[in-house]
Amino acid sequence: MTSLAEPGTRAAEPAGAPPDRHRNGQRMRRGALRRRSTLVGWSFILPNFLGFALFTLVPVVAAFLLSFMNWDAYNPPTWAGVHNFVRMLNDQSFWVALENTALYALGHVPITLALSLLLALLLNKKLKGIAFFRVAIFFPYISSLVAVAIVWNLLFNPSSGPINQFLHLIGITNPPGWTASTTWALPAVIITSVWKDMGYYMVLFLAGLQAIPQEYYEAASVDGANGWQKFWNVTVPSLRPTTFFVLVMLSISSFKVFDLIFVMTGGGPGRATLVLSQLIYQDGILNGQFGYASAISLALFLIVLVITVFQFRLQQRREN
Repeated sequence: MTSLAEPGTRAAEPAGAPPDRHRNGQRMRRGALRRRSTLVGWSFILPNFLGFALFTLVPVVAAFLLSFMNWDAYNPPTWAGVHNFVRMLNDQSFWVALENTALYALGHVPITLALSLLLALLLNKKLKGIAFFRVAIFFPYISSLVAVAIVWNLLFNPSSGPINQFLHLIGITNPPGWTASTTWALPAVIITSVWKDMGYYMVLFLAGLQAIPQEYYEAASVDGANGWQKFWNVTVPSLRPTTFFVLVMLSISSFKVFDLIFVMTGGGPGRATLVLSQLIYQDGILNGQFGYASAISLALFLIVLVITVFQFRLQQRREN
């Protein structure tokens, strides 16, 4: 005889019965929520990923493949193996461009790093009107690069530029020729790039300085530390992550420099300011040697990759 369950109660399931329907429903709802969350996440990621794939990933893969091919503006691509790389190693223009790129980076990176940190220290004060000076120093970074290059070319004019007129005024009878000189053209570009970029990296250092707890400085004062000891033992270690980020970004941007040199000097006079990115532009866009230009771009990519990996390894060693 079968007993009826009381209203509002659930009859006990016999042994060996299937899993509880209520638990199955919960599992199904949780699975549906996970799938929904995954779809929502992909809906946010997908537009940016498609743009990255279309404009960055696909060109990078294509450039890698083209570096092993002979392809110019008049002939279809054919497989060339390592011919482009052998040609690159025997190309004097490549070594000149590599040397100029390295010299530019050696000048641009440390000077910009030092000046941006110095400016951040000076402007990390609670003074009236300090915001104006922060904006004024940051403003060159967002200014038109073409306008900046034209103005600095006028300032560096060997005969009528204000810089050489000032040098004449203080007694220098033979001032540099700047962008018209094979010796001074690259330093002129470095000076301009430092002036333009230091405001951006100053903001990064300023953010890092304001994130340092004041208790560290108070504890150092209690221990009798002076200003230099506070800077060296409190500020510098606390700014290590910011400094590492600035160093990596500066190194990458220095090796990729193109637009400023293109507008200011065009790689001249002669090949005094010819850099790797401009050599890629000349061989690939102007001369139509797409395979050879892709080989140079791959070499530039590997150089930047090695430098970046070295910086990461050095940072990890310091942290350990």
